[in-house]
Amino acid sequence: MAPHESSMAGRKAAAMDLRAHIRQVPDFPKPGILFHDISTLLAHAEAWAEAVDRLTRWVEPFEPELLVGIESRGFLVAAPLAYNLGCGFVMVRKKGKLPGATIPYTYDLEYGSDTVEVQADALKQGQRVVVLDDLLATGGTLAAAIRLLRNVGAEVAAAACIIELAFLRGRDRLDVPFNALISYET
Repeated sequence: MAPHESSMAGRKAAAMDLRAHIRQVPDFPKPGILFHDISTLLAHAEAWAEAVDRLTRWVEPFEPELLVGIESRGFLVAAPLAYNLGCGFVMVRKKGKLPGATIPYTYDLEYGSDTVEVQADALKQGQRVVVLDDLLATGGTLAAAIRLLRNVGAEVAAAACIIELAFLRGRDRLDVPFNALISYET
């Protein structure tokens, strides 16, 4: 489907409740966690088109030159938006997953640390980017990706996700405009 056809489908489905297309899986990946699974959204063509259209409309005013997706479900979000917006797409991945020279950023977790990387030649100094992922929880990974991108000279204009677990207050760790299509308060 061409981008303009997707946008037309989105306008027809403007009242669609995207939350109804998110499967909740209790006790995954461990007991006590309620996992919000976007695979059911991805599998529903009209709901997925609506989600992409809504995010496209929100991201477009930031005039990004590149969209950055965070491993791995963020790739699923960023790639179709990049296509719709006619801009490039860059991946931020866990350490050791990207070929060639990379630039790392290590950040603290509740217990330990983690590292994300971007390819050294993926961005030009001053390029305007928007960062995308599927879900914002505590905000640690998204905040780390923003810092990494700034370290390599990008201008991070905004960030967005499909889902926000608002009760975890991850948004508070971000210093850029942020939007989520669906917010869970508990």
